[in-house]
Amino acid sequence: HIEVTYHLTKAEVDTLIAAPDPKTSRGRRDRAFLLFLARTGARVSEATGVNANDLQLERPHPQVLLRGKGRRDRVVPIAKDLARALTSLLSERGIAHHEPRPIFVGARNERLTRFGATHIVRRAATEAVSTRPALADKPISPHIFRHSLAMKLLQSGVDLLTIQAWLGHAQVATTHRYAAADVEMMRNGLEKAGVTGDHGVRFRPNDSVLQLLNSI
Repeated sequence: HIEVTYHLTKAEVDTLIAAPDPKTSRGRRDRAFLLFLARTGARVSEATGVNANDLQLERPHPQVLLRGKGRRDRVVPIAKDLARALTSLLSERGIAHHEPRPIFVGARNERLTRFGATHIVRRAATEAVSTRPALADKPISPHIFRHSLAMKLLQSGVDLLTIQAWLGHAQVATTHRYAAADVEMMRNGLEKAGVTGDHGVRFRPNDSVLQLLNSI
């Protein structure tokens, strides 16, 4: 039995990210938060816990420090579109990069809560369904962005150890469920298409993963 790992297609992720209204401050915050989830694969607690001084946006290759479970902190790369959105958000809120202040805040200017994060995602999903009805049948939550990035990396040939490090998994077995689900999907796809597949390109962990991240 293979556990089904729900995930979104690139088009579905893009539709969700585009759902918030860019003309409002709330919409700009929501879009930046959705981008953060989609591009970093962060857990909700990691995304809401990020401060401005955890970001390094001025580097040639921007990155962010995520504070994971069990004090397992990790640094992950930031895609160009996310870097732009975060830079704009910090500028709009008058926050300098070195300040230990939360990036994502709620209506009272306090750190975004798990409930608030879930509300942002569900609101985007509600708005996006009119454009992409298939989203109505998927369990849209902040965590589905994490699943979706894992599957995208896997389908692009990124090795499990790299994905494990990226997502901050404690054990390779946790990451392996993505591989198991993906093999099943590939098998079904090959049967439908009536063709044989070959092995995906094995990406190098650094520059090539950055390049991939900027393309999704």
